Amino acid sequence: MPARILIAEDDPKQADVLRRYLERDGHITAVVHDGRTALELARRRSPDLLVLDLALPGVDGLDVCRALRSETAVPVIMLTARTSEDDLLLGLAVGADDYVTKPYSPRELVARVRTVLRRAAPVPPGLYRVGGLVVDVARHEVHVDGVPVDTTPAEFTVLSCLAAAPGRVFTRQLLLERATGFGREATARTIDMHVLNLRRKIEPEPTRPRRLLTVYGVGYKLAEPGEP
Repeated sequence: MPARILIAEDDPKQADVLRRYLERDGHITAVVHDGRTALELARRRSPDLLVLDLALPGVDGLDVCRALRSETAVPVIMLTARTSEDDLLLGLAVGADDYVTKPYSPRELVARVRTVLRRAAPVPPGLYRVGGLVVDVARHEVHVDGVPVDTTPAEFTVLSCLAAAPGRVFTRQLLLERATGFGREATARTIDMHVLNLRRKIEPEPTRPRRLLTVYGVGYKLAEPGEP
């Protein structure tokens, strides 16, 4: 299905190449070249996905992503010339769903767009209740003790994997494989960052988690109801 994609890229030539590739793939695009306009247009048009350059003038990509994450769960693919793992994790920390380093192949980016859109799309129905945590896959909703919780598509995918098998320990590698759609830069620390963000949202005390537990040397699990 075609998606409405907002491209925020300060290099007009790169933005035009990406626009043409995405439109050739059937999507509807809009292009902006600075962070302030990206924020305004994202709020006004509610795109299905945002391709966001990190180094935007005015308001940088991290601040754009951070602001939008407080308002919406729109999938975000971050573009950057920075290549360090710390930069990748910083992008994930503010809510990006994927991270593409420059220079990149436009065809690869189009494929990543398809993957992120597929991950964000509704998936077969499933309703998982783990104590006070409810993950409704069909509605793409999370509730904790009856209170709705906003998650990014990537966070939701990780949480739904864990909620489908409470008590089972998932290695980071298995979560990377099950939560399909992480890019080639994704590492075990990518999962760690999503888990950290999830704990802030579903745990009463994120530094002393009782729901989303670390199994040291192995990975993560959702505690079964009544588990100490």
